[in-house]
Amino acid sequence: MAHELDIIPGTEWGFFTLPRPMCIAGPCSAETEEQVMETARGLHEFGIHVYRAGIWKPRTHPGSFEGVGTPGLRWLRKVKETYGMKVCTEVASEKHVLECLKSGVDIIWIGARTTANPFLMQEIADALSGTDIPVLVKNPVSPDLDLWVGALERLNRSGIRKLGVVHRGFSTSASIPYRNDPGWKIAIELRTRYPQMVFFADPSHMGGDRKYLQELSQRAMDLGLDGLMVESHCDPSCAWSDARQQLTPRALQNLLESLVIRDNTSDNEAYKEGIDVLRARIDVIDESLLKLLKDRMDVSRSIGRYKKEHNVAILQAVRWEQLLSDMVASAASLGISEEAVRGVMTAIHEESVRVQNQVLEA
Repeated sequence: MAHELDIIPGTEWGFFTLPRPMCIAGPCSAETEEQVMETARGLHEFGIHVYRAGIWKPRTHPGSFEGVGTPGLRWLRKVKETYGMKVCTEVASEKHVLECLKSGVDIIWIGARTTANPFLMQEIADALSGTDIPVLVKNPVSPDLDLWVGALERLNRSGIRKLGVVHRGFSTSASIPYRNDPGWKIAIELRTRYPQMVFFADPSHMGGDRKYLQELSQRAMDLGLDGLMVESHCDPSCAWSDARQQLTPRALQNLLESLVIRDNTSDNEAYKEGIDVLRARIDVIDESLLKLLKDRMDVSRSIGRYKKEHNVAILQAVRWEQLLSDMVASAASLGISEEAVRGVMTAIHEESVRVQNQVLEA
């Protein structure tokens, strides 16, 4: 079960300006001093205050470009000195943390592969103990909310209060247009648990291609997330890593200016009255849903007794597949997405199986 986090909201870190979106931008990898400085110049010209660049790059296959390493931290210092920007990079070990602290890096982030490893997370948390550097934690590669929260808890217990998250989607074998499954429902649940925590989306890694960045960024803003971490390169065609998903500084400026930013709330009295009426209707419907769910479980319990009396297995796969298929078809005619129906019906089915198991074990 998740514990409360003692954190300082991102708006109090002093790095970001309002209104939304907050934006962290820079190249996937720091490649050369010239590339780092030229990209920083372009981003600084239209108001980006926080510059990102990968110094150590975790790659799937050995032999790929794995970052310039510690020497690249000198280039980030030069960005700070020249343009007054805050700088951040990814860490994956105690050594990375210590090198960043020594070099004056302003923010560090923890990548998806590292977030998924409690041993590495504890190593990093221990290395950060006694510091107050802001830390952003990307979601783990798999859609495991507890693993994400656990990483945050380890850092918080080491005294890190300037904590934020970056949602970059989840690895999937499904056929989708994006590199990663956006998995927005998990982001929404984390946002609901910790509404005070600064929350970024990473459309670059989510989409894997610059042609998807605008739609994913707009979706993040529509969901009320605080900002974006976007990969930007002075010449993406020549990038040493992830060339397809990077934007030039000018293209990033155009993207940010195209976004429609909606308020998270409103002080308008007419709005408040209208939304309260609609929410009251939702509350009544939700209460009815719970009652129907209780009735369904009562029937499932009776089915469990009937199966026990006749020595029949609980799981009837053919029946379940037909039921799910019928529900998906019916939902389509009602304008409800297949994803939503599958999620709801799978949860109901799992609870029904649990109830029937209790009957068989009694």
